[in-house]
Amino acid sequence: MIGVPMPHPKDAVTAHLNQKLEQFFGAGGKPQAEPSVEMKPRPGRSDKIDPDTILKRRRPSPTQAERIALRRITEEL
Repeated sequence: MIGVPMPHPKDAVTAHLNQKLEQFFGAGGKPQAEPSVEMKPRPGRSDKIDPDTILKRRRPSPTQAERIALRRITEEL
């Protein structure tokens, strides 16, 4: 209908779950504790460095003195 707020979809699911819980506990059902998951710690980091994974660094740009020297060399050619 136009102008009537729509019911939230979770409300129907929540009502159904509550009804099932009431049926279960009303029939004498009892909750059971399940065994929990055992968490294992992560293994430690290795000290080994693979040479292929080392980052390639940019070579430094020439200094002003090196630029002047290169300019003089190229002018002499």
